[in-house]
Amino acid sequence: MAIKLISSTLLGISGMLVSVEIDISKGLPSFNIVGLPDTSVKEARARVYSAITNSDYSFPLGRITVNLAPGDIRKAGTLFDLPIALGILLATDQIFMDSREDYLIIGELCLDGSINRVNGVLPIVMEGYENNINNYIIPYDNANEASILKSVNIYPFKNLREVVNFLYYKDKKPYKCDEKPVQNTCDIDFSDVKGQESCKRALEIATAGNHNTILFGPPGCGKSMMAKRISTIMPSLSEIEALTVTKIYSVSGLLNPSGDIIRTPPFRAPHHSITKAALIGGGAKLYPGEISLAHNGILFLDELSEFDRSTLELLREPLEENTITISRSTGTVKYPANFLFIAAMNPCRCGYYLSGVKQCHCTEPERKRYINKFSGPFLDRVDIFSFAHPNKYNELVSDSHEESSKDIKKRVQTARDIQAQRYINENINYNGNLNEAQIKKYCKISQSSLRILEKYFNKYNISARSYNKILKVSRTIADLNGSEAIKEDHLAEAIQYRQFIDTVST
Repeated sequence: MAIKLISSTLLGISGMLVSVEIDISKGLPSFNIVGLPDTSVKEARARVYSAITNSDYSFPLGRITVNLAPGDIRKAGTLFDLPIALGILLATDQIFMDSREDYLIIGELCLDGSINRVNGVLPIVMEGYENNINNYIIPYDNANEASILKSVNIYPFKNLREVVNFLYYKDKKPYKCDEKPVQNTCDIDFSDVKGQESCKRALEIATAGNHNTILFGPPGCGKSMMAKRISTIMPSLSEIEALTVTKIYSVSGLLNPSGDIIRTPPFRAPHHSITKAALIGGGAKLYPGEISLAHNGILFLDELSEFDRSTLELLREPLEENTITISRSTGTVKYPANFLFIAAMNPCRCGYYLSGVKQCHCTEPERKRYINKFSGPFLDRVDIFSFAHPNKYNELVSDSHEESSKDIKKRVQTARDIQAQRYINENINYNGNLNEAQIKKYCKISQSSLRILEKYFNKYNISARSYNKILKVSRTIADLNGSEAIKEDHLAEAIQYRQFIDTVST
């Protein structure tokens, strides 16, 4: 008689239930795994054999067939080791397990029978819960991660023999994780930044409304310094946002060893030598890329001009759609990618164009070639351009008190609360995510403001996308100022944040 246990695999950042069926029949000794297993799943044969024999159980002589259903979905990873081993022991009557359909079992076996940590436990537990499974047998090192979901019974184990004893005696209580207070131990602050009030204002607007931003200016003026402090003014993640981010890091194997839920917005700053697959995701196992690891957080690209142009072009769809679909021969997955895009760069190759401090040695054609590395469609997806001026000596030595991240964060939180209330019936959270229909509904401006916008539109021949971005940034500026209506000064400020293309690349 075939033995059937419930396990799971991963599809993107979601779990998918898999039936592990084990049948042992007479014949020449063999051990086959079917159901589109990849190499790591096929290698379970050696791990399971050694784990069973080294745990003082008997490995049967006969024809062993393991089927992972459904058979049309590719199975990857080492999650199936433990259910396969338990299925073999059940099929040979060495152990007994009642209510098999009430348990979901995952775990990687070592040769000595111990159970290793696996990736993606949180999305697997969430998928099981949605399918009315309440009991989970998992590796001990995944206990905290799995217990994030409070309404299920988590049974973590260190080795195969512990699992067998539990199935026989039922003498273990569900694992409960001690709640830990959230501690903010950030040692950086916007008060560290001297001067640069216009850039600080631009980053405050960007954070409040989730607007993509490029900082440009001469080297050493604090562009990277300011960008790295954006995380200090971002509010903590909501419960749903935190669960999504934690799932992504769980699947990627980047969750911290404690397995705690991630409540602070992630900050990702990849080097300019990053590959395309590392940026957007992919590879043989279709892992999430940096844009997904930055979901609900910040993706910071320092020295933007040093990135390969074809790599930057890959950001065009995620910046617009807030998701990324990766299709390879091994399958297709869809990952979330709703991040705040921040970049820093010099205005020319020597770095001193428009600085007013040092003379720029670049010729006009050289400057144009430098900026033309960025395509029009890519720059069109950026909401805010802000020039970082060189610091003056009296700013650097001044004892004046700079505004702290705590004060800026309060205004950002207030603006985000206004947006959350406004869009309570919409499928968005921020002004930066407004579509065309929503812009018409929520970004209405007066006739005098329309005339200002018309003059700018006709003078610089901006695209419809740029036009909409001006309105979205205006909406955020109005929210920061506590204004229900978008006024002329809000619109004027939003327009001046489009000056990068006009003053440098033309």
